Amino acid sequence: MTARIALTVADLTAIAEATANAREPDAVFRAIEALARKAIGFRLFTIMRLHAEAQEVERLYSSLPDAYPVSGRKPKQGTPWGEQVLDRGEIFIANTPEEVRAAFADYELIFSLGIGAIMNVPIRFRGRSLGTMNICAEAGWFTDADRAPGRLLASLLVPALLG
Repeated sequence: MTARIALTVADLTAIAEATANAREPDAVFRAIEALARKAIGFRLFTIMRLHAEAQEVERLYSSLPDAYPVSGRKPKQGTPWGEQVLDRGEIFIANTPEEVRAAFADYELIFSLGIGAIMNVPIRFRGRSLGTMNICAEAGWFTDADRAPGRLLASLLVPALLG
């Protein structure tokens, strides 16, 4: 993985342009993926939409579609992860394989991709969750400094999830 590089006004302008002009949300998703790679780094990047009535999340975008295809759904009702990320809108970080195993049932697939740490950032608007932006990396990758760019990038996904 590469070193983290701070986001710039030009980076944010590129997202604004993609949001203003894209006919499909994938263009925005790809632009956010590129900035997440620059600012945080990852092995896997996904975007999930919350279906609040069913308490499920649906994968809308994946940087590794063979392992994590678009349209997969996972139930999140009554889980500590769901309460933290979807209900309270807090960022979740599992920075060790043990923490990943405790939070995700598909940990064997996760580990097979060389992933040992996960950061899930809620995508929220007007006090409610619309989905999550998920950044997965090697064990020990995330620091508290990754929270701010993660929150900023997730907020830029709101129009794509609402549209």
